[in-house]
Amino acid sequence: MTIDDQEWDRNARHETETQRLDRNWASLVQELRVVQTGVQFLISALLILPFQAGFTTLSQPMRLLYLGTVCTAMGATVFLVAPVSWHRILFRQHRLGNVVAAAHRCAMAGIALLGLALTGATILVMTTVAGTIAGAVAGVLVALLFAGAWVVAPWRWRDGRDGSGG
Repeated sequence: MTIDDQEWDRNARHETETQRLDRNWASLVQELRVVQTGVQFLISALLILPFQAGFTTLSQPMRLLYLGTVCTAMGATVFLVAPVSWHRILFRQHRLGNVVAAAHRCAMAGIALLGLALTGATILVMTTVAGTIAGAVAGVLVALLFAGAWVVAPWRWRDGRDGSGG
């Protein structure tokens, strides 16, 4: 957050620095709750796959994609849950600014890994159901969709290039 943003919070919201940090922490925790549910569902689905009869028919490249997808989903979980650990360890240490900053970075890393995991899962499913070309096309389309919705659009709005005048 820039000095201008902090001044805006003080003037428009009449917030102290502590109130701003509390609000930012509450917003971040709420966002993480939404994302964690999706990651938990994805991991559940991925973890049961090897125990299904058809899993043994997967080719070696598909098994590697599966393992990469599991690893990225687990990485997403680590980063999306890490802010809870940070908060618990630093609780009552007057380090909320550090916790909010670290939680923001963890959330961004977790969201990126979730996008990769969902892309991998899409490729696995589409390839299994409709073939290699369909899997590759679906993977590219999903990756572009994530990039557009999760990165490009918010960055354009952040930079004031959305045409709304700021």
